[in-house]
Amino acid sequence: MTNRVYVPTTRTRLAEWHAAGVVPAETERVLASGDDEDGEYDALMTAAELAVGLGPEDGRRVVVVAETEDAAGEGSLPLRRWVAVHCDDADRSADAVPDDDLAWFATQEIPDLL
Repeated sequence: MTNRVYVPTTRTRLAEWHAAGVVPAETERVLASGDDEDGEYDALMTAAELAVGLGPEDGRRVVVVAETEDAAGEGSLPLRRWVAVHCDDADRSADAVPDDDLAWFATQEIPDLL
């Protein structure tokens, strides 16, 4: 059985991971509480909020979504396990009204996102 994990990041780190072909094992991640849509959405939004605290960069929330056989969602996540990336489609300023919607990008679209 596969488990879906949500990894908060920045576009800079995403570029590094994409070039290396792996999310490092020690990276913080959020494990979905089930395979239903509500659990996955909650995990995505939790990871998105964690991404805000990773650095000022451009204010965009970035989340890598991957599937793993590891029930705890630990270990490195090779690129072949990534299923999507979610990202704000514009910079978020401190005074902007928060918008929970994140754009969805297929893994082959990552270079365009970067």
